[in-house]
Amino acid sequence: MKYSNHGLQRHGLFNIGHLYRNLPPALLAEIALSRREAVLAGNGALAVRTGERTGRSPKDKFIVDDPGVHDEIAWGKVNQSFPRERFEALHAQVLAYLQGRDVFVLDAFAGADPSYRLPIRVITEFAWQSLFARQLFRLPVGSALREHAPELTVIAAPGFRADPARHGTHSDVFILADLANRVVLIGGTHYAGEIKKSVFTVLNYLMPKRDVLPMHCAANVGERGDVALFFGLSGTGKTSLSADPARRLIGDDEHGWSEAGVFNFEGGCYAKCVRLSKEYEPQIWNALRFGAVLENVILNPDTRVPDYDDDAITENTRAAYPVAFIDNAVESGMAGHPTAVLFLSADAFGILPPVARLDRCQAMYYFLSGYTAKLAGTEAGMGSEPQATFSTCFGAPFLPLRPRAYADMLGDRIARHNAPVYLINTGWTGGPFGVGHRINIASTRAMVDAAIEGRLDDAPWRTDPVFGFEVPTYCPGVPAELLDPRSTWDDPAEYDRRARELAGRFVENFRRFPDAPEEIRRAGPARRAVAVAAP
Repeated sequence: MKYSNHGLQRHGLFNIGHLYRNLPPALLAEIALSRREAVLAGNGALAVRTGERTGRSPKDKFIVDDPGVHDEIAWGKVNQSFPRERFEALHAQVLAYLQGRDVFVLDAFAGADPSYRLPIRVITEFAWQSLFARQLFRLPVGSALREHAPELTVIAAPGFRADPARHGTHSDVFILADLANRVVLIGGTHYAGEIKKSVFTVLNYLMPKRDVLPMHCAANVGERGDVALFFGLSGTGKTSLSADPARRLIGDDEHGWSEAGVFNFEGGCYAKCVRLSKEYEPQIWNALRFGAVLENVILNPDTRVPDYDDDAITENTRAAYPVAFIDNAVESGMAGHPTAVLFLSADAFGILPPVARLDRCQAMYYFLSGYTAKLAGTEAGMGSEPQATFSTCFGAPFLPLRPRAYADMLGDRIARHNAPVYLINTGWTGGPFGVGHRINIASTRAMVDAAIEGRLDDAPWRTDPVFGFEVPTYCPGVPAELLDPRSTWDDPAEYDRRARELAGRFVENFRRFPDAPEEIRRAGPARRAVAVAAP
């Protein structure tokens, strides 16, 4: 189904080939297959390869420096400045590149709540990326589609590569956000996650102005209306734990917390699917069917059945699908205020307890810290030891404003709505990675369920001597020894030494927040118990 170029002139697009606007999944899949952008997997999903870039390119992401936004942005390694004149020049060349080429346009919303949703337009040169965007964002229908007026435009032109010497980029890849004029420009990378995360970055800039806390978290709700938030970085179990057959999924990655409650920013899920298990993650497994997009998943050459255990291309294999593909999902994307907030950390050092309770100040400390650990060997240049990773507010790459803007909003909301906060370690026990073993997901689910359902409220608690938070000594359905990580190590003295080292990393990292109130600073690891580790 082809359309005229009417309406695209406002974006500077002239003399394009064919315009395909708001196509349904079947037509997008058909075009992608006919153009050899993708192949059909055995489960009906569209399987694509993203080439050299199999994940985000944070060093190639910039914010256009503009007088209207300059004083608001937390400039630095994450929010890199890009000159206005260079952006305009590169923008013009991308538009020239698209002349004569087919273009796919999607009109959608970011934000489930009609009071806060942002009308967006995603323009891509590939059919499969338009399908990706269609499945990830929320679709206007009826009059909302006819009257759709985009307030943010994303242009993705993977085939256009920048010249760093000429354009001022760091490589041939660029992700440029013009917050003043609400335009995002993406080039040089086929990885579709850049589209999703660029929209999230813009929302993280806009939503606090409307008294909405933007959050990098999953959310679900139980039969009693009890809402749970799952914060966590990639690989911590955010998507897997929130896709609980006993609860209804609100969303798996990005949400806002307003005066009315929680709402999903998206209309779909973007799940990491390496080693996906039908036994432990049945909802995600069943969602990967026709309409879904698989990125860099290896297919059996004879049957084209996906092999989720094969990470030959990348550890970061991904699947995009509508939230409606999850059984019993909350399709409205809206629910009430959270009754439980969970911070997920995959501690590969084997130090953190599998569950701990945080007071308000501790919650703000660990929220600002955003801790997890990368495994040895998963990235070039990593040694044999795991690597501590701190990502502010569990989403540092997507936060244009100063961290306190988000942390203060969280602290205010958990206090006003009396929402308990828990730290959940989905990582290792019995020793670090390579010595101990990863905590069984069934045990983690039991602890998460107990926290959400209030079954830990009357449990006996002890105070961790190093980190200061409270740890239960009993949890239904969980072996008692698992709750005390020190007791799972063969050498308790070695555990103590490693615990002090990890605490030191927290203290060292928190020096990045000199404006944090003293009460928040004191909520971290006890300073007398800390041994600062060598960098």
